[in-house]
Amino acid sequence: MNKRSHIPKPENEPVLGYAPGSPERAELAKKLAELKGQTADIPLIIGGKEVRTGKTSPMIIPHDNKNNLGRFHKAGAAEVQRAIDAANAARAGWANTPWRERAAVFRKAAELLAGPWRSTLNAATMLGQSKTPHQAEIDAACELTDFYRFNPHYLDQLYAQQPPSPAGEKNRLEFRPMEGFIFALTPFNFTAIAGNLPATPALMGNTVIWKPASTAVLSAYYLMKLLQAAGLPDGVINLIPGPSGEIGTNALDSADFAGLNFTGSTPVFNSLWTTIARNLYLYKDYPRIVGETGGKGFIFAHNSCDPEALKTAIIRGSYEYQGQKCSAASRAYIPRSLWNDIKEDLLSQINGIKMGPCEDFSNFMNAVIDKTAYDRIKGHLSLTRTSSDARILAGGECDETRGYFIRPTLIGTSDPRYKTMCEEIFGPVMTVFVYEDDKYSETLKICDATSPYALTGSVFARDKAAIKEASGLLADAAGNFYINDKPTGAMVDRQPFGGGRSSGTNDKVGWPHNLLRWTSVRTIKENLAPPTAYRYPYMGEGK
Repeated sequence: MNKRSHIPKPENEPVLGYAPGSPERAELAKKLAELKGQTADIPLIIGGKEVRTGKTSPMIIPHDNKNNLGRFHKAGAAEVQRAIDAANAARAGWANTPWRERAAVFRKAAELLAGPWRSTLNAATMLGQSKTPHQAEIDAACELTDFYRFNPHYLDQLYAQQPPSPAGEKNRLEFRPMEGFIFALTPFNFTAIAGNLPATPALMGNTVIWKPASTAVLSAYYLMKLLQAAGLPDGVINLIPGPSGEIGTNALDSADFAGLNFTGSTPVFNSLWTTIARNLYLYKDYPRIVGETGGKGFIFAHNSCDPEALKTAIIRGSYEYQGQKCSAASRAYIPRSLWNDIKEDLLSQINGIKMGPCEDFSNFMNAVIDKTAYDRIKGHLSLTRTSSDARILAGGECDETRGYFIRPTLIGTSDPRYKTMCEEIFGPVMTVFVYEDDKYSETLKICDATSPYALTGSVFARDKAAIKEASGLLADAAGNFYINDKPTGAMVDRQPFGGGRSSGTNDKVGWPHNLLRWTSVRTIKENLAPPTAYRYPYMGEGK
């Protein structure tokens, strides 16, 4: 099991441009038409078999909400138990599969995803989750390919970390799976997260029950088919879409539950953790709990910064993928002297952003994910319109006639603790607080204390002393901290991702540390010359 097999460090998957006339653009356009022209009937996949329950939900196209991509079947309590049984049945065989062979499955999946499956996963993500070609490419194709390539390399590194074996004994570490199944609960906003959360525990020898977001079932289904095509054995990962409450309750109430791999909202994660704590007496071991939750990404500008870089970071960091990233920039602190210089051009650029359906490659933005998100974001904007402490400077229009479209919005506030400076909105809304130039240090402290989250943030400055001060005062405010860059776009192996406070357990996906969360390490000592008498030398007679 522990025989070394060097897996070379991979390179990050190159991002394709999809420029007019390029072959990838033509292939993607063809795949979009193909998938949109089908009426999908998405089953559960349990123990490698397709299961249709007859209880279905439509897969609404966010930017074309009068149409859908088909329907998906929903799991209930019976299907959860069936998935648990399938995971348990597959556990021994998969756990005893040499790690090199497990790694080979995901390395093969990476090659398929980077090659013939690329347009399928990108198109499914664009249509089902309303992403532009670029946002789908950096997510569903590149980041997930990176996870499937780098995680086996990290596993190889773990096996290289073995204890010494002095004369007379042999010592080794064995990285065993947890005793039970892992429950992976994945979000709609990143296909890469949806593909990685069940895959990483599986790589470590665990079997997994995977509940994808109901608004991202199409891409989840194709991810499952991709893994099957790569050789993943039946029952190792079991796909069960459906209602979170019913599926989660039945999974966490099982004595075989061994861990939670979660990305989603902070309240949901808190609720799951509470349930796990209440059920501790049921489990064989203390479950592993890994969560990446909410965020309130900030951009903090110093008056020495490059104004053009700042404007670009605000637009890209706040409005790409409609702000539906836990890492998205949603609050900015800008000195008055700089604000006076950039305000008009920034507003002009925001008002000029083109948005529409994902099939039109000229759009910078598409629709928010569903009616619930649309209403929540619209509610924040309605409150702002009646506030005496804030006003909408750009955007703010909402239109659900054809799709769930919300214009990129910039709010200005005189209160650094105004509602939209503190609460996660998860939409294309940025709030700016303008501070006096001589209040830099004071405002940094306000930024640190304003939000319960600590996921991402950035500082823009050319003054090295200003950068150093911000890095120190904001040390606990962001698990991913950027200097002169937007607070989004972390890459596997380059910027391991995760945050603290109410943003999660900071277990850094895209780094070897994360793999250790999904293994139970066993130490094995073989004594080559065992003692044959119990007496020690000090017990001899005499002085």
